[in-house]
Amino acid sequence: MDKRMEEIRTKIELKEHSIVNVNSTDFPGGYTGIDDSWNLDKFAKKFRIDVVDIKDDRIEFDMVGVDASVANAFRRILLAELPTMAIEKVFILNNTSLIQDEVLAHRLGLIPIKADPRLFEYQQEGDDEGSPEDTVEFNLKIKCTRNPNAPKDATDPEELYRNCKVWTKDMKWIPRGNQEDLYGQNAFKPVNDDILIAKLRPGQEIDVKLNCVKGIGKDHAKFSPVGNYTLTCII
Repeated sequence: MDKRMEEIRTKIELKEHSIVNVNSTDFPGGYTGIDDSWNLDKFAKKFRIDVVDIKDDRIEFDMVGVDASVANAFRRILLAELPTMAIEKVFILNNTSLIQDEVLAHRLGLIPIKADPRLFEYQQEGDDEGSPEDTVEFNLKIKCTRNPNAPKDATDPEELYRNCKVWTKDMKWIPRGNQEDLYGQNAFKPVNDDILIAKLRPGQEIDVKLNCVKGIGKDHAKFSPVGNYTLTCII
């Protein structure tokens, strides 16, 4: 293979008004006389994963030496097939805030929950209540009141009122069955405590029961654990 052909197959060229050589080459028949058929040994030799950063709630990694189509396949699997736990059922007992019930339920459903999905089964279709084996239950009950000790010249709602903001830290885990014995105290909670759910004023109250279940991103985006994906290459 001559040098020019190798560059066309392996490098992207950035020209004044266009980008060329962006087509995938990881399939047979793309170039005459060149065997580009997929081979496991060849793939294993070239492919590697470099972990850039890993923490309890996230992992950042680079996939090196793989065709863009294969990298995109990994991305789609992570987006759609990796199970997580998310709020599926919201039972609204009282909601006198300015947020409509359906909007509040949608906001709650998008809150990321720190719970290992491997510990739970998939909930059966049509089961609204769930069981200790497939459901994590939270309760959110909060009421805004006036602060009797607020300064007379205060204008900040944080000083004038109590519980004027509803945060994810106000969600309390309610163990079902023997969950607390199995997983310990405070085993499940929102990933972040400082996600703002709603704002309240004196007399307004939110009282809801939340059921979290196991699901995948193919069913709903709230179950998708992938936050970002980028593609880089040699130019």
